[in-house]
Amino acid sequence: MAEAVQIYEGAVDRGLEGVVACTTAISSIQDANLCYRGYVIDDLAEHSTFEETTFLLWNDRLPKASELQQFKKDLAAEFSLHADYIQILKKIPTQNVHPMAWLRTAVSLMGHWDADANDNSPQANARKAIRLVAKMGTVVCAFEAIRHGKEPVSPQADKSIAWNFMYMLKGGLEPKADFVKVFDTCLILHADHELNCSAFATRVTTSSLSDLHSAMVSALGALKGPLHGGANEQVMLMLRKIGTMDKAQQFVKDALSAKEKVMGIGHRVYKNGDPRAAILRKISEKLTAQMGEPHWYQISTLIDDTMYKEKGLMPNVDFYSATVYYSMGIPIDIYTPIFAVSRVAGWIAHAMEQYANNRIYRPRGKWTGKTGLRWAPVEKR
Repeated sequence: MAEAVQIYEGAVDRGLEGVVACTTAISSIQDANLCYRGYVIDDLAEHSTFEETTFLLWNDRLPKASELQQFKKDLAAEFSLHADYIQILKKIPTQNVHPMAWLRTAVSLMGHWDADANDNSPQANARKAIRLVAKMGTVVCAFEAIRHGKEPVSPQADKSIAWNFMYMLKGGLEPKADFVKVFDTCLILHADHELNCSAFATRVTTSSLSDLHSAMVSALGALKGPLHGGANEQVMLMLRKIGTMDKAQQFVKDALSAKEKVMGIGHRVYKNGDPRAAILRKISEKLTAQMGEPHWYQISTLIDDTMYKEKGLMPNVDFYSATVYYSMGIPIDIYTPIFAVSRVAGWIAHAMEQYANNRIYRPRGKWTGKTGLRWAPVEKR
């Protein structure tokens, strides 16, 4: 007997808001706190590193000293890009192309140089996971070099992912130690965030038992959108458009009157504030002052305070990350690719969890179209 299928006839939840789609033990949002595997984000941001946090997300525990040393060694062994792959990257158009579109193509191509690309065994996926996290920052920095007609800088095997990113991005110049620490903190803060849009895209693709590279491409496509990862880029463009403190409050009032969205403000889940934004706000205040441009922080806080006063809305992680990146001299249009450098760790954790307990996603749609129509010859229509 065919299995009976029940179609939900109640109200449709637009955007699946509040709908539980799966079980997960990777990260959670509870009582206004973000936790990775049970560890509060504030604790990890202050004490951990991106490498250690990635190990935690993948293994459900913090590593022992020897394990962390080996994990970092495994990552370092995969930092570099194959010479033939770099030559292909140079042929991907960079002009009038969004960096996320370029990165999406580059990650898809990465699979062609991976001997494990079509092997979905746990062992092969573990090897691919290491390569993807290790190479993502190298690829983003390669884009920055290539679009300016320069040769990509080779990463240093004895340095961290955060250090290498700042080093390669600046063309091989020694990065400031405080910038490396800030960037590493940013990578931790962005590493995962429960069942967000790109994590869900990862799980949907993974649920078909497609390969890990395909799942990452799906995630990158979702992250590219301005309502997800692209918001941090839009925040900085907004701040530069405002320009000065005397224009900030009027900008917000005009936006509210026109019922326009203020980028980086509000969150679907956090109603009492995003804990990551609170951490980044402190970093933004320090960095903007250090760089002699405190007005970016001041404009941000004025927008922040006005939006809370007028609408009860608070900033999300994208809001203050914009001024943090800007203060470190990072080009605005690679803010979202940086998001991917971090979030690939979380995407992989979701893919692994999905592979381990899989059922293909197949939701239903509530029909709102016409019914009972009959075909008629073209001359009678």
